[in-house]
Amino acid sequence: MNPQLDNASDAIRTRLSRVDGLAGELIIGGFRLEDLAPQASFEEVVFLLWNDRLPTSAELSGLREALARERSLSPEARQALTQASRHGVNPMDAVRLAVESQTLEGSGAVGDDLATWQTQAIRIVARMPMLVAAYARLRAGAEPFDPPSGLGHAAAYLFALRGADADPEAIRALETYLNTVVDHGLNASTFAARIVASTHSDMVAAVAAGLAALKGPLHGGAPGPALEMMENIEGRMQTSGRSLEGETEAYVRETVAAGGRLMGFGHRVYKVRDPRADVLGAAAERLASDPQRAGFLQRAKSIEQVTLRVLEQVKPGRNLRTNVEFYTALLLQCIGLPTDLFTPTFAVSRAAGWTAHILEQRFDGRLIRPLEMYTGPQDRAWVPLEARRSKEG
Repeated sequence: MNPQLDNASDAIRTRLSRVDGLAGELIIGGFRLEDLAPQASFEEVVFLLWNDRLPTSAELSGLREALARERSLSPEARQALTQASRHGVNPMDAVRLAVESQTLEGSGAVGDDLATWQTQAIRIVARMPMLVAAYARLRAGAEPFDPPSGLGHAAAYLFALRGADADPEAIRALETYLNTVVDHGLNASTFAARIVASTHSDMVAAVAAGLAALKGPLHGGAPGPALEMMENIEGRMQTSGRSLEGETEAYVRETVAAGGRLMGFGHRVYKVRDPRADVLGAAAERLASDPQRAGFLQRAKSIEQVTLRVLEQVKPGRNLRTNVEFYTALLLQCIGLPTDLFTPTFAVSRAAGWTAHILEQRFDGRLIRPLEMYTGPQDRAWVPLEARRSKEG
């Protein structure tokens, strides 16, 4: 096994999703992303991942009701979020602490009963958006909102953030986003969750591992910086006098020359355009009906096109294409989410993927124990401390 674990997927079989980086294709539960994400409800995708098929009408209603029943925050979770807000901790840390508090409810119990694990999965998926929204409210000095039980997952999340029903276009856009990022092969956070599950630990511990991995900027933390890059370019225009296209080109060339990263471009797996970018780009187009959103989207697309052109010139043959973070930033900005909730919103979706992988690993897999590639010395001779001291003198 090489140090980056690139071959770890050789030992892990899954029916949940397949990523083809050369073809630019993502399959989720047997469906092409382009067919599934814009049409399905999030609850349908959750059911698909957990059950390997789409639900009947009755099953879909049952899942929606089960998720609605589990939305209420426990006193332990509320206390964890309150303490986190007083200390001003990162939202991802706050959500992880609140998830881990479910152990105090007995949700961390270890056992072999599949039904118990499925109940824990429902609870985690149901509560994740409520934890994110509650923390956003608490750190602002306000009380959390309880969404009406009849709302779907995406609508309930937006209600919990704002205390009012969102417009249907925003709900559909968010639902498309949640479907798009729900699972993506053996990514870092999913691998972390599966490793924990493979030890026969519990659901809460495995999801907490996923959250810890997702917090890292090399995995889930790029959409915010992608938006900040666009804002930086527009801000520089005010003093440089350049056009948007001219300022973008200057920014890209300077960043590349300095060895910096351009967030929203390039991907470890995809060597062509990230299919998730296309799905989210189309969703952003549908959402950009008012002039303010439309203007923002048009400027962003101009930045994208110039960046791609310059990257082809300064890094020829690298196939650095637009990735999911770029259009995640655009879509979530248009929906009205604050930047530091972009990654927690990612977790709202990915919780369904994590729990599906945890269930698959726990009941169908075995202990994950990758081999290491040792790169250190092998023939050192032991030198007693006294001898080392004499050499120092």
